[in-house]
Amino acid sequence: MKRCHACRGEIRIDRTVGRQETCARCGADLHVCLNCSFYSPGAYNECREPQAERVVDKKRSNFCDFFAFADDAAHRGEAAKREDASNRLDALFKK
Repeated sequence: MKRCHACRGEIRIDRTVGRQETCARCGADLHVCLNCSFYSPGAYNECREPQAERVVDKKRSNFCDFFAFADDAAHRGEAAKREDASNRLDALFKK
């Protein structure tokens, strides 16, 4: 399932997302780094695609040819990993 990065609303689209397409629910741009499967905050330029050009504003529409809309299941997995790590740190430094 695809979700908007801004409102987390479901995006029902089975084709390539155009640069000027927006979320029907909140109006946010869809062809943005925050919706891309290559987006990774810990990576160089926050992108795991080594050939992609740097995009400064990750929330605005861009011309990246490598854009692939991320599947929500992958984002949920990353969020669960972060939460688990946070819980372990809290337990480690618990007074």
